[in-house]
Amino acid sequence: MASPARARRVPRRRPPVKHDDRLSVVDHLGELRSRLFVSLAAFGVAFAFAGWQNERILEIVNHPLPKKLPEPITFGVTEAFTTTLTNSAYAAILIALPVILYELYAFVLPAFSPEERRVATPMLLLVPFLFVGGVAFCYFVVLPPAIKFLLNFNSDQFNTQVRAKDYYSFVTLTMAAMGIGFQLPVGIVIAVRAGLTSPQKLRKNRRYAFLACAVVAALLPTIDPVTMLLETLPLYLLFEFSILLASFVGAPRPAEGSGDAG
Repeated sequence: MASPARARRVPRRRPPVKHDDRLSVVDHLGELRSRLFVSLAAFGVAFAFAGWQNERILEIVNHPLPKKLPEPITFGVTEAFTTTLTNSAYAAILIALPVILYELYAFVLPAFSPEERRVATPMLLLVPFLFVGGVAFCYFVVLPPAIKFLLNFNSDQFNTQVRAKDYYSFVTLTMAAMGIGFQLPVGIVIAVRAGLTSPQKLRKNRRYAFLACAVVAALLPTIDPVTMLLETLPLYLLFEFSILLASFVGAPRPAEGSGDAG
């Protein structure tokens, strides 16, 4: 027979959190702390890897630049160091994003009912893929013509030099903005599920949707018409995809017992 002291040392296993469970504030904070710890650990590992491969990351970010230009320039003693760390941090966020989004999903999942969870699960799992798709689209399709247009604009009147800090900030902000913009299908499905709109209304307002996509593209950290057009078209195509997706999974189902009563 085990002694009482040994029995007290055996940790109790916390049961999975369910939708009907009522947790205290301390339990919620403990759950949030564990999720944050895992997310920070994933970011730390990704940041260490990105710092180790910082030269490769800089080569990837510099690839959209014209070959005739020299490497981006830096000013001051510390700028090369701080710029390298900044790019490593951006790369680490991208690498750790699937883990971070999973932890966020695991934290908010108990708030959904079983019916809502069947829709929320594929939507939330779609978030990292849409983000990576937006970043890839921006890197391969948007950035090369945008950078070429901006560097050649009125080039006879300027001696254009590419500063590393400004260029990397422009590239990373543009890719992050496109990644967030590609979350449009998730937002529209959530709005349809919440009863704020419907696929029929979305189809009737296509012209306003295209205008809204153009406004969003104009608000992104780009100022040239080439980039704005390249950003508007995929956003509108995502809007059309959102209508199909909302028609398939987004329409809220009537509550049980609300059918024909007589």
